[in-house]
Amino acid sequence: MQGELLEDSISININESNQKAISLNQKSHFGRLENDILDLPLIEGLYLLEKKRLKIYRSDEKVEFEELKNIVRNRELYSKYIVFRDLRDRGYIIKAGFKYGSEFRLYKRGNAPGDAHSEYLVKILHEFEKLDVSNLSSYARVAHGVKKHLLLAVIDDDGDITYYKVKWTRPWFHDCMNHNS
Repeated sequence: MQGELLEDSISININESNQKAISLNQKSHFGRLENDILDLPLIEGLYLLEKKRLKIYRSDEKVEFEELKNIVRNRELYSKYIVFRDLRDRGYIIKAGFKYGSEFRLYKRGNAPGDAHSEYLVKILHEFEKLDVSNLSSYARVAHGVKKHLLLAVIDDDGDITYYKVKWTRPWFHDCMNHNS
């Protein structure tokens, strides 16, 4: 299967001889299908290129993995890519999370968009990045408000990822203050 590298995505034309693209979307939940085009974000295209499930061209020239990886790095998307790759390799379905102020929405294994709601919002941080407590509180509150869990994906200098599940809760004394005792 092959796709065309555009400015911000990879486009795969769907025709009778390219039914793998439909399966890629409907069974594996990659990209967005519109009319006869499967549109993949760059990080999904890079993942499929790395897994040798997709060949990518730009103006009839083959785009190699390192070239696309450099494009992703230059657009400051590489951290998203390594988290995407790690979660995808673990069997999760991943979709964009910008609507919720996070990098990704994460579906449990066996669930998929349209069949179930995503269970997690994934926020990516770097190991030595400063995190304002009010921002962390805001991320947790948003996740709680949309009935999802917040996962912080913390990337160290070696590219290793540690995940932290963050839960928003009310202080215990809040319940005590609401009783007329």
